[in-house]
Amino acid sequence: MMMWVTGGMLFAYVGMLGLCQGLERHYKHVWNRPCPRGLRLGLRGAGWLALLVSLLLCAQAWGWAMGPVAWFGALSLAGMLLVMLLPYWPRLAVGLSAAVPVWGVMLLLA
Repeated sequence: MMMWVTGGMLFAYVGMLGLCQGLERHYKHVWNRPCPRGLRLGLRGAGWLALLVSLLLCAQAWGWAMGPVAWFGALSLAGMLLVMLLPYWPRLAVGLSAAVPVWGVMLLLA
């Protein structure tokens, strides 16, 4: 169960990061160049998809009665972490998303 919970948290973070990087000003803050329109739309789509996966993982861990409640908690924690990291360490905020593929492999092996 713990793997589903932390997987939900990681995907919530990546989803929030995708939505954040899908905005022109945040992308420019991190990468020091304007975001192409196609990439911006792709980041937003990937962000929403990651949030959906996060919801499904939370529902898998707690069931549909408490899963959405846990999902809102995961969204709040992920958003707070992103808000704290983005102004001071923007590249670190993006680099943390590299943990998601590693976590996905761990979920498949468990």
